[in-house]
Amino acid sequence: MLDDFMTRATLAGVGVAFAAAPLGCFVVWRRMAYFGDATAHAAILGIALSLTFQLSVFTGALAVALAMALTVTLLSGRGYAMDTLLGVMAHSALAFGLVAVSFLSGVRIDLMAYLFGDILAVSRTDLLVIWGGAVLVVALIAWRWSHLLTATLNEELAYASGFNPRREQLILTLALAITVAVAIKVVGVLLIAAMLIIPAAASRSLARSPESMALIAAAIGAFSAVTGLRAAYMFDTPAGPSIVCVAAILFACLSVVGLQTRDRSKLN
Repeated sequence: MLDDFMTRATLAGVGVAFAAAPLGCFVVWRRMAYFGDATAHAAILGIALSLTFQLSVFTGALAVALAMALTVTLLSGRGYAMDTLLGVMAHSALAFGLVAVSFLSGVRIDLMAYLFGDILAVSRTDLLVIWGGAVLVVALIAWRWSHLLTATLNEELAYASGFNPRREQLILTLALAITVAVAIKVVGVLLIAAMLIIPAAASRSLARSPESMALIAAAIGAFSAVTGLRAAYMFDTPAGPSIVCVAAILFACLSVVGLQTRDRSKLN
């Protein structure tokens, strides 16, 4: 069954959706959209280092994404505004990564595949990495769920409850780095933030609790992956961007439905 490239692509897309869903909810709640984008951009430098030292792309992307996220977390609040710090580091890492790739000799690299994904070329080994990363991210978020929620709502309440909200931030940072590393093959560096944010944002109008929002976001992400792949196959369009387009259409439709529901509730 896994010999069929479309089956492997579908499983890869669903795996990334499951990893990105709960993490994307925290990204939306904490207004960390730019943080996720910056971490994803830094992964290009990790890819260049992986090719230079003949390591797996996952290893290099994970190491640099984690280093980037940790650096931003540690430097925030020390003289620089967060958006300024993210902007400088994100675009610097992306630029250095692209320049480093250009210096690689004797290595054939499809840069577009890393920027926008190449989900149709996913191998069995890639599937193991993607699903292993997805399971790890989901387990990590589930383990710290209540603490992460408390730290997201109110840092002072977190301290009063006996735990450090900064540690929960580092856990989210680790989960984000893992998600970025496993999603590169599927949607590419430039679209990873979209798969984190759009399904989570789309689920807000349907959710009645944080847990239901994470589950609905996972369902929206998985549906977007399956439908986007089928649309790409039918219309001969890029697979990664097609997945994001389906998610964006769902977000628009659910937003309209949510607005109409709120308007009717106000009238009643």
